[in-house]
Amino acid sequence: MPMTLHHHHLTTVITTTLLLLLTIYYLAASATAGLPQFREAPAFRNGEECPKPTWPTQSNDPSTIHIAMTLDITYLRGSIAGVFSVLQHATCPENTFFHFLATHHRRHLHRTILTTFPYLNFHLHHFDTNLVKGKISSSIRRALDEPLNYARIYLADLVPTTVNRIIYFDSDLIVVDDIAKLWTINLNNHVLGAPEYCHANFSHYFTPQFWSISLFSKTFEGRKTCYFNTGVMVIDLTKWRRCGYTEKLEQWMRIRKRYRIYELGSLPPFLLVFAGNVEGIEHRWNQHGLGGDNLEGLCRDLHPGPVSLLHWSGKGKPWLRLDSKRPCPLDSLWSPYDLFRHEPLVRTNSYCRVKFIVIVGGGRGAAAAAVVLRGAVIYETKSPSTLRYISNLRINFVGLRYVYEIPDGPIQEAHEEFADEYPTFCFNF
Repeated sequence: MPMTLHHHHLTTVITTTLLLLLTIYYLAASATAGLPQFREAPAFRNGEECPKPTWPTQSNDPSTIHIAMTLDITYLRGSIAGVFSVLQHATCPENTFFHFLATHHRRHLHRTILTTFPYLNFHLHHFDTNLVKGKISSSIRRALDEPLNYARIYLADLVPTTVNRIIYFDSDLIVVDDIAKLWTINLNNHVLGAPEYCHANFSHYFTPQFWSISLFSKTFEGRKTCYFNTGVMVIDLTKWRRCGYTEKLEQWMRIRKRYRIYELGSLPPFLLVFAGNVEGIEHRWNQHGLGGDNLEGLCRDLHPGPVSLLHWSGKGKPWLRLDSKRPCPLDSLWSPYDLFRHEPLVRTNSYCRVKFIVIVGGGRGAAAAAVVLRGAVIYETKSPSTLRYISNLRINFVGLRYVYEIPDGPIQEAHEEFADEYPTFCFNF
């Protein structure tokens, strides 16, 4: 009898351990759930005429081109295409250094960049969402309210102080020209350079309440204000830091919490602070609006003139429209830069990554625990409570539809039997 109790206790411990291992495995896998997979990009090398970059050893190295972009799961496919386009058209691709800003899933995003661009010079910076806590107001589109949309305001604090100039890019654009041409523009005495659109109705970017309060409307007195899109900016970070522009932008965000003076996310604060004091860049460097408006995302044509950068600002994104089989004509210009790895769908409408096998049988707990660490989860228990727990896990695992009973037998044989009979039991990793 004591031996039976001891055996029962040991079985309970092993079962609990296995449940804990499975939970940990599930949480780790969940962190990458929905993370797209990408093909490896070819290696792009410098030509003989390219200078050797010396940053960060020399902070004033003009040959290193610093580019900042945000990274998140929703727009990751667009970010990857953007990076690929920059490298493909750069005369000196090895002289580019990417500064990625991310809030969550940083380890997995880092791995994605590393495996897609093994030769890329980059660093992934953590953007602490507490920086904008209590400062973000609701806008016309939910995507504009995401904290990461405001990370561009904090660039000067996020990247090393040895970075004196940086190009900021949105995640829904591609570059079709040598990035060095944009990098070397003369900002003169300005902090920020961007294509300006003076024909746009500037008043539309602010609410009637803004214009009705003289304290606010006087902000633009004496300034020749023009709209500019913040998805493409060249920024002098030295002047930005010296003049405290982050604090100036934050001040308008705080005012917006009290007065509904605008509804377009992080754009209006930039207009309030910089409009009329921007170094104008050729329009070719931001053919924006290709995603349509913020409500319907309808197809649009290119603006007249040459093109160095295509920008799908607005609601419609090219990868979503292409996948839905309802692309706009210009989306075909984005697709050659799409490194997304398309895979055949399995019966569970999920991509097959890891096989999860539930075995109801003997007491080989230690062996099963070892298998967990190799990627296939194998449970072995006769406990009714444990079986109920496993059954409940079905709602959490993509593709795990049944608790399948396999007769006693060697682990490997059971594994192969299950895999052969149910080849589509896969987990979206």
